[in-house]
Amino acid sequence: MPLGDEAVRWLTEFVHGARDEILLERQTDYLFPTRRGDRMTRQAFWHIIKRYARKAGIGKGLSPHTLRHAFATHLLNHGADLRVVQILLGHSDLSTTQIYTHVASERMKDLHARHHPRS
Repeated sequence: MPLGDEAVRWLTEFVHGARDEILLERQTDYLFPTRRGDRMTRQAFWHIIKRYARKAGIGKGLSPHTLRHAFATHLLNHGADLRVVQILLGHSDLSTTQIYTHVASERMKDLHARHHPRS
């Protein structure tokens, strides 16, 4: 999975800051551990997202899947190749990734309607 400079900076800050506070001198190879040093479950990740969404004033509807969907949609809306998005999402079948092209197509229609002189 490629990481941009900003993501690397945030991960480095996390590893040398909050992660150490979470572990309280325990040792583990997990990047995102629990306070006991175990791996974080998908359910725990979901609860963390919900908690921070509430703190940010974001109502219902935010989940790891929502973030994943937004990631794919943003990539496609900004010209990413469908095959690249497939690889980044880990889809074995391209048809699974094509679900996201519907949203990109809707954006394309909207942009066309707003900017084309004969729309």
